Amino acid sequence: MSFLDLENKSFLVAGVANRKSVAWHIAKTLEEEGANVIYSVRSEDRKKSLEKLLAGKTVFVCDVEKQEDIERLKTQVAQHSKTLHGLVHSIAFANYSEGWKPFHETPKKDFLQSIDISCYSLISLANAFKDLFDQQASVVTVSISTTRMAAENYGYMAPAKAALDSTLCFLAKSFSAFSQVRFNSINPGLLKTSASAGIPGYIDSYLHAEKATLRKKGLTTQEAASAAVFLLSQRASGINAQGLVLDAGMSINYFDQELTARRQRDAGPSGQ
Repeated sequence: MSFLDLENKSFLVAGVANRKSVAWHIAKTLEEEGANVIYSVRSEDRKKSLEKLLAGKTVFVCDVEKQEDIERLKTQVAQHSKTLHGLVHSIAFANYSEGWKPFHETPKKDFLQSIDISCYSLISLANAFKDLFDQQASVVTVSISTTRMAAENYGYMAPAKAALDSTLCFLAKSFSAFSQVRFNSINPGLLKTSASAGIPGYIDSYLHAEKATLRKKGLTTQEAASAAVFLLSQRASGINAQGLVLDAGMSINYFDQELTARRQRDAGPSGQ
């Protein structure tokens, strides 16, 4: 038996966009451990674009902005599997179609849509599947390493993730009244994903973050996925309402000698 003991257990993975997705790496790792994975994607177009990647797998469509889609997904999953041992929520959205704006100019409709898709969808999905969850099921969402770093180019997605971080705590408390279902998040630093590529100036931020890690190498998507799979397993049964930060030590390395020396060289002789 594998250490994680996931063989023949069933998981719903929501949010696969392509082979670079955190959700895809989580699902692939679950399948390698012998688990049964059911996929949920946001649209028929996305499902079609994933035909090759998800060939032969069970894939349903659910736009989490629509409650009727969530209810339909619940029915479809229930017909496929009597019990869910876990849910992966890897869903986030920010509308940058109008280009980057200072945070104080964030359009209300864009902010609220981001909260709806990135945060409230976790509540909706958890509530919809509460009767299908195994008593000791595990729910894992994907957050970010810190919501206290005001990265201008990340904009209002950080407040949305902060809401998500708080939400999983309240869900854990709420579900504890009738189950032992756990709610946790992985909180990775900067990753090379297609979603992140849409953030203005992300490449520069990634390269800087990579230099700030203790190992001088950025976090990989597989590393984030492996942590998520651990949280989905009963080996993590003592972890609930927590965010597992994965940043390769970046958060304790702001005054790295190489970075500060480079800053001084760039500033010139006067240090200005």
